[in-house]
Parts: sequence; C-alpha cells; structure tokens
Amino acid sequence: MAVQDDRRELEQLELFQLSQPTERSRSGTDGTLEIAGQVLEFELKSTTKDSVTTVRDFGMDHILKWQNKHWLFGFYTPRGNALKFTRYASPDMMAPWIEEKRKYIEVDFKLAQLAAKNLTAQDMYALVGEKEVYSLEDAQALHKKQLKIAEYRDLFDLNQGYSPSRMLEILKLRCVYVIERGSTLNNPHIPKQVLERFPKITDEHASTLRALVSQSLKS
Repeated sequence: MAVQDDRRELEQLELFQLSQPTERSRSGTDGTLEIAGQVLEFELKSTTKDSVTTVRDFGMDHILKWQNKHWLFGFYTPRGNALKFTRYASPDMMAPWIEEKRKYIEVDFKLAQLAAKNLTAQDMYALVGEKEVYSLEDAQALHKKQLKIAEYRDLFDLNQGYSPSRMLEILKLRCVYVIERGSTLNNPHIPKQVLERFPKITDEHASTLRALVSQSLKS
C-alpha cells in the first residue's frame, strides 16, 4: 500500500473509531466495528476524484470477499492532504454494483470450468509428455508457482510423484487459473453516480456511522 493511501486509511480508522485487525493482510479486512453483538468488517477506500478505484485483477474471489462488507469512501482534496467528507455504504447498498460486475465476468469463469473439464490424458501428454510417474518438477513446470512446495507434495498419489490421472488434475487446475486470470477486470471504478447514492458523513463521524450501520442492520 502506498504511504499516502496508508495515511488516509489510518485517518479513517481513527475518525470512525474502527478497530484494525491484528493479522491484517493487504487483501484482508481493513477495519472492524463491533455493534449490536456483531463484528462487522469494513472496506476502506479513498480518492481525490469523484470516482473510486478498487483493485487490480478483480475476480470472483473479490465478489465473495465483498458481498458482506460495509464500506467507507473518503473523498479528499486534489492533493490528498485533507478529508472533505466520507460516504458510507452497507452490503445491501453495494450489492447492485457488485452484482453488475459478477454478471460481467461470470461467463468467462464458467468457461474456465467447462474447458478444464473437457481436457483429456491425450491433451496432457501433448503438453508434458507421456510418463508412468511425473515428478514434482514436472508439476511445477506446468502449474508454475501457483502452489507452495508443501501443497505440491500433498498432491502426490505415488511415491514421490504423480500418476498420469493426478497430473491431468493439475493440468485442469492450470487451465482454470489461466482462463480466470484473463477474465478478471483491471481495477473497475465505482462511478460518481453510484457513490452519490450513499449517505455523506461530514462530522460526528463515529456516532453518525453507528447510526447508519444500526439502520442498515434493522432494514
């Protein structure tokens, strides 16, 4: 995360009195709020424009990750050094935009599954040669660094190697990965007309947020 983005995120966490997960990763939850006996997860975004960027390689994993998240969008001055206001969106508010993106990429992700399902042993032999036992190095040459060494070893179905049927399974994993990778969206923006539907917060940030969240939970 860029230093500027990190500073803005910390500012939002403090303003809204959100907790930061202790084991937070770049792709994890930005903040949490405990309210009404629930711990809600928040996605925090900031922008100096009237639209908001999201992520590179937006795919089905992001749809699953975001479908129950609450959102805070911080709008900053052009140089990014002062917060003008924030908009809050509940999961229900964000659902139409997320669903629109899901529909856009869904066909390609289904294609990945169908293409992989129809691969045969002959296809696999054409790519990696015909052997009775395939090595760890053979599998890595096919599926590259998409699995850790321990994960490759967990797939062994022969002594220190793979049978042709297991190697075909790895080829299918590769096929799905390659097609899905090409099916992701590059940093889809949340446009101004979507963001303007969300309530604006300009003061009493923590209490206003809790009132909006409570209202969304009731509805």
